[in-house]
Amino acid sequence: MDIYGLASADATLARVRSGDPEAQEALFRAFESPVYNLARRICRTTEDAEDVLQETFLEVFRSIHRFRGEGSLWGWVRTITASKAFMRLRRNKYRDTDELHDDIAPMRGETPALRMDMEAALERLSDTARSVVWLHDVEGYTHEEIAGMMDRTVSFSKSQLARAHAKLRTWLAEEIA
Repeated sequence: MDIYGLASADATLARVRSGDPEAQEALFRAFESPVYNLARRICRTTEDAEDVLQETFLEVFRSIHRFRGEGSLWGWVRTITASKAFMRLRRNKYRDTDELHDDIAPMRGETPALRMDMEAALERLSDTARSVVWLHDVEGYTHEEIAGMMDRTVSFSKSQLARAHAKLRTWLAEEIA
């Protein structure tokens, strides 16, 4: 078994390419959690993350013949996931910014006694800044890769990351003080 639970990645890929539903299910099950987790980090709601999960696998199965095996399968799936999540953010960008998102406590009216953890601090960032922080600091993407995914420049990615880090340091320092 490989790290994603696939008995034989090459054999599974060949079966997925031929349209085998059992192989498709195995591929989905192998990557379901990491795809959802990445989508959830980029998108603010579980509903959006679930939609990204579905959209990602529709694209994976539709485009599996384009995967040439030059990199890891997870790297290819991860790129598709990030792209789908950013498209979802762009579609949602006109949403009311004051709406409360599921699972996330509102930041307004917090009492000083309430300690902020990193998760809450990340939620205070804009969608774009949070996505850049997550992709760069956690997923390990380069600024060049992030810029490509977001249709922006490398300097945009770098400045978003620097500003986000400064905000996070300030917010977390306020909580400690």
